[in-house]
Amino acid sequence: MQQTNPFQKIYRFYMDGFRRMTVGRSLWKIICIKLLIMFGVLKLFFFQDFLGTRFHTDEQRANYVLSELTRSVQADISTKGGKQE
Repeated sequence: MQQTNPFQKIYRFYMDGFRRMTVGRSLWKIICIKLLIMFGVLKLFFFQDFLGTRFHTDEQRANYVLSELTRSVQADISTKGGKQE
């Protein structure tokens, strides 16, 4: 009896399953179409290039992102009078 790699066994298991699929093929097509719509089409309408349109240089973009990420920490420190707990 020949011993095979466990990765080869897993690969063969899935390939055999995908070859014999009947209903699953249409389900996979539906899943791919839904993913294309979610990530492709919705990105065009709802996720605009905010940083690219408002800032001209990478340095300005980086400064804006840094200030937004640390804004809550800065506000927290200023309300406590700069004291660390």
